[in-house]
Amino acid sequence: MALRSWLFVPGDSAKKLGKAASFGADAIIVDLEDSVAPAAKPGARDTAREWLIAHRNQITRDTGLARWVRINALDTEWWREDLVGVMPGAPDGVILPKATGPAALQAVAGELYTLEQRHGIAPGTTQILPLVSETPASALSIAAYGDASHTRLAGLTWGAEDLSAALGSSRKRDEHGQWTDVFRYVRAQTLLAAAARGVPAIETLWDDFSDDAGLDRAAKAARADGFTGMLAIHPRQVPIINAAFTPSAAEIAHAEAVVAAFTANPGAGTLSLDGRMLDQPHLKLARRMLGLA
Repeated sequence: MALRSWLFVPGDSAKKLGKAASFGADAIIVDLEDSVAPAAKPGARDTAREWLIAHRNQITRDTGLARWVRINALDTEWWREDLVGVMPGAPDGVILPKATGPAALQAVAGELYTLEQRHGIAPGTTQILPLVSETPASALSIAAYGDASHTRLAGLTWGAEDLSAALGSSRKRDEHGQWTDVFRYVRAQTLLAAAARGVPAIETLWDDFSDDAGLDRAAKAARADGFTGMLAIHPRQVPIINAAFTPSAAEIAHAEAVVAAFTANPGAGTLSLDGRMLDQPHLKLARRMLGLA
């Protein structure tokens, strides 16, 4: 099943991390970047490591909560210490903020290989999810992920806040609540590059955690556009995101019927079902739907 909800939890809050597994998210992102002040980062690494170790034998990627860590960006002094601090807990992956293209993944991968060997972790199993849009240079490099051969690449996700600051933009959405041109471009590039590379595309967060209706619309639109999950900044967002990215019983039944129809007619390029003509793109969509389910 695809990871639907990716919930950020501050790495310097043992209290919040202690509750994290009960929030219902598919993935917890222990944040060592934006939500942690510089002076608190060493302590946050310790807290993150303790949480990861405590859950290492209870939670696996296949049966429960995925454990991720957002490290600091490569242009800071902290990112290597972040990895050294948390890798004893064997996280499922690391979120790389302000990623400037596939080459940036190599620097992180090199450190991961060394630390995996040091801590008895199977080589190459720690994945990387880059935030691909937070600087203008990052945004201009998104298409390059489409043919990147990096084996650790778990997907692509994007963000608007840092890019907005870098551009000096006073708005991200127009008066109708739609993304303005730059952010719409970045979002589309993220989705296209992820599809070209064959990895999940994760929608950016909805920053007003009190606006349940707005989040619901955004999450449903993201799934309809092809995203497989969405970032969350508050536990109350998790059930809304999970619901939006979970196919309904009717959708599953239709997808099963489409697959069954083509299975019964293996030589057919097109066929009819319930009065509609279906072809190979419909079969591909049906299989994707069942994969989400």
